[in-house]
Amino acid sequence: MVRLSMCSSGKYSLRGPALIPRMKTKHRIYYITLFSVVLLGLIATGMFQFWPHSIESTADWSLDRRSMHDAPLIQLPVSNPIPERGDLSCRMHTCFDVYRCGYNPKNRIKVYIYPLQRFVDEGGVPISSTGLSREYNDLLSTISDSEFYTDDVTRACLFVPSIDVLNQNSLRIRETAQALAMLPRWDKGMNHLLFNMLPGGPPDYNTALDVPRDRALLAGGGFSTWTYRQGYDVSIPVYSPLSADVELPERQPGQQASSLHVTYRAELERLKEENGEALLLLDKCSNLSQGVASARKRCYKGQVFDYPQILQESSFCVVLRGARLGQATLSDVLQAGCVPIILADSYILPFSEVLDWKRASVVIPEEKLPEMYTILKSIPHRQVEEMQRQACWFWDAYFSSMKAIGMTTLQIINDRIYPYAARTYEQWNNPPVVKWSSVNSPLFLPLIPPRSPGFTAVVLTYDRIESLFRVITEISKVPSLAKLLVVWNNQNKSPPEDSLWPKIAAPLKVVRTKENKLSNRFFPYDEIETEAVLAIDDDIIMLTSDELQFGYEVRERIPYRLVGYPGRLHLWDHEMGKWKYESEWTNEVSMVLTGAAFYHKYFNYLYTYKMPGDIKNWVDAHMNCEDIAINFLVANITGKAPIKVTPRKKFKCPECTAIDGLSLDQTHMVERSECINKFASVFGTMPLKVVEHRADPVLYKDDFPEKLKSFPNIGSL
Repeated sequence: MVRLSMCSSGKYSLRGPALIPRMKTKHRIYYITLFSVVLLGLIATGMFQFWPHSIESTADWSLDRRSMHDAPLIQLPVSNPIPERGDLSCRMHTCFDVYRCGYNPKNRIKVYIYPLQRFVDEGGVPISSTGLSREYNDLLSTISDSEFYTDDVTRACLFVPSIDVLNQNSLRIRETAQALAMLPRWDKGMNHLLFNMLPGGPPDYNTALDVPRDRALLAGGGFSTWTYRQGYDVSIPVYSPLSADVELPERQPGQQASSLHVTYRAELERLKEENGEALLLLDKCSNLSQGVASARKRCYKGQVFDYPQILQESSFCVVLRGARLGQATLSDVLQAGCVPIILADSYILPFSEVLDWKRASVVIPEEKLPEMYTILKSIPHRQVEEMQRQACWFWDAYFSSMKAIGMTTLQIINDRIYPYAARTYEQWNNPPVVKWSSVNSPLFLPLIPPRSPGFTAVVLTYDRIESLFRVITEISKVPSLAKLLVVWNNQNKSPPEDSLWPKIAAPLKVVRTKENKLSNRFFPYDEIETEAVLAIDDDIIMLTSDELQFGYEVRERIPYRLVGYPGRLHLWDHEMGKWKYESEWTNEVSMVLTGAAFYHKYFNYLYTYKMPGDIKNWVDAHMNCEDIAINFLVANITGKAPIKVTPRKKFKCPECTAIDGLSLDQTHMVERSECINKFASVFGTMPLKVVEHRADPVLYKDDFPEKLKSFPNIGSL
């Protein structure tokens, strides 16, 4: 310190006279010492902030830190108390303190994970033979990385012990219960959550964890109706370790074989004899070569099959009760896209509190096993395909990993605590549709009154003047017509002179396009001032004014659906392995032709500027399928099928010839099937929904005088 002050003094002397009085030596030493202390304090503070903390901190739950070897050792005295076995009467309002959760703007519970500890008895024997399993480690990591997690125990609503009870076989029941009771916030298990997938043990294999647990919530795999506390416990799947190790290729719908897992051998063998190759019985292999993984093989009379790949060759896979109700087989079946047939009486299916299993499985009482094949044959093929797709999505969203299982469990509990912010049935059960950035569903747009009431009729035309004028004349008779917009798509010919156009009461506007494109029909023209738009071809002369007015009124009541007249259908071609377009007269529809259809003008914007991929260019290049494209678009945005109105099943143009009518081209049907496959590929899903529904006017078929009917002039088929 003295040398520093002397150097400083010398420096000042070189610069000439001092500008401030020189401090006494003892004062300089004091201030320099004070400065040094402050500097050292700042350095120490920085090192404390950025230096790795000890394992006692619960803010960091990374994989490397959570090691049983590093965890502190806790010895359990024999005299330690044991919790009560479990209160079967517990419900959220009796055994859970919701006031711990409180109000927060995000409506999200906070979950605290206890620090890892090694519990041993007085003889030094651990309470578990396996310690911390990989699966439970993944589960804790999921929670600690989620928005539910908090390292502040005072803010926690839910407490998760770091004691692994996933597999009861590895636990010492009494000592595990004593370890739970020692947790600082245990309080008779109030607001504590335990995860268990393999409950019970020989010989009876209880369907719930045998460890006494007081009032703790149990997320269990294998509940029965006797042990499941409705609205309190959470039924979870038994995780299949094959999920992480086996990647199955994406399956196409429509496979026909049935794969059955053998438990009830005699009855299944009888079904096999009766139905032959339609059923395949699989059992564990007993004579595999050394080194072959038995978990990935199944056998039947000397034949060896790869498992779970063999399940993809099946439409249905039977999941029978084993020693435990909950089976990892269920997860394997869902991953393969096979519809599970549940033959396990009293089994509480995983996440059944929120998942609609009727959409992805068939539950058959065990006593009806002899009738199983008859029951399955009665299910329509299209319904089987939908169930297969739903099964695949259930696995991907809720079964595929410990992360998926853990987050689903916490979300279910969160929905109970904050029911006003809970997920809806549709959010839990409907696969998410393809969405694009900056585009919102019109269902959530602000309600802004249109600039003009009624609808705007947009007529796409090329040079069929006579039929165009007839269409204009017929549309002008519709009471709700606000404006008629003619899109002139012929660049080589001018539209007729103003004096030649039909004289109608509604405003008539002609828009000339720069290129002959079918997509010009769905351009968001400034001239469209109404919310409702009627797209109509220049040869649709058979629709009556009553039919058009009725279609408009239906759209007003269901404003974000396509409302049209002739319906069309998409089907899966099992021989060709792809989608096909179907125009046969059926009661099922998944599309309506936009040769005459009402829709919200918002979809013009989406079609023109937000259509995914190269669909719009494809339509313009092929001069076809613009109606299929907008059906895909609307179904994908709304998740709803179109509305078919009136009994008319086809358009009929008596004057049109094969030269005039695009739809009469021999290649038309083939090309439209190609369009469906192309669009499904671009969207990454099949958004079209099949329904059997038709909207007819009141008194349409009733034997009443015509003057009593609002829409007497409704056309026939």
